[in-house]
Amino acid sequence: MTDAGLNTHGIDTSKAQSARMYDYFLGGKDNYPVDWEAAEKVISFFPAVQEMARVNRDFMHRAARLLAERGVRQFLDIGTGIPTAPNLHQIVQDITPDARVVYADNDPIVLRHAEALLHSRPEGRTTYIQADVRDPGSILAAAREVLDFEQPVALSLVALLHLVADDDEPHRIMSELRGSLAAGSHVALSHATGDFDPETWERVVEVYRKGGTPAQVRSRSEFSRFFEGLELLAPGIGLAEHWHPELGEQRGPGERIPLYVGVARVP
Repeated sequence: MTDAGLNTHGIDTSKAQSARMYDYFLGGKDNYPVDWEAAEKVISFFPAVQEMARVNRDFMHRAARLLAERGVRQFLDIGTGIPTAPNLHQIVQDITPDARVVYADNDPIVLRHAEALLHSRPEGRTTYIQADVRDPGSILAAAREVLDFEQPVALSLVALLHLVADDDEPHRIMSELRGSLAAGSHVALSHATGDFDPETWERVVEVYRKGGTPAQVRSRSEFSRFFEGLELLAPGIGLAEHWHPELGEQRGPGERIPLYVGVARVP
């Protein structure tokens, strides 16, 4: 496990934090009263946010499984969040036992629980990097200790880019990360949108910003820009529940979870 200078005791419980709020939405217990308050405020604005967290997690599972079934044996998951079983390595190593998985996150509470991410099958390997997506060079340097970037890698940024404001240059970040990937690699992304109810999402974003997280939802066209130069897998960019839905996952008519997703191949 690589520790890029942050210690396990640096958890700030004076402000709500996005990973802990996400854990709360999923019904986890690694959160604090300040997170409960902020999360409940989000729920009051957008009651479906807990389902949205589950839909996002289900998308990650389906995308990881699909790529492993296509023969991908290396995964770089940035913005890992607090471990919630099944984790990505458990999914892909069930299909490809020798798969290698590198997790990266910048939250000290994720580091505290990172041991749960390191229980690899003996044929494969997992590791955790404590690093910030706004410094992709550090993530790539550490990931190269485990992954062979001359071979295909699946890069996953699930529910992360809506926590990176334009001021932090998300397209520069994506360009640097994608530039490291060999042909045949894949990129999997999910992103919250305000397309269907902009006023509600302005309120939700403000809750995160007051906690110090530079949240920013984006439109479908803005999300699509992250895939420029890549070959989208069917069914392309769309709402999460429409991306390879499994039996029982389809929602009823008129119901929408405002989460765009996509998986694309590096040509």
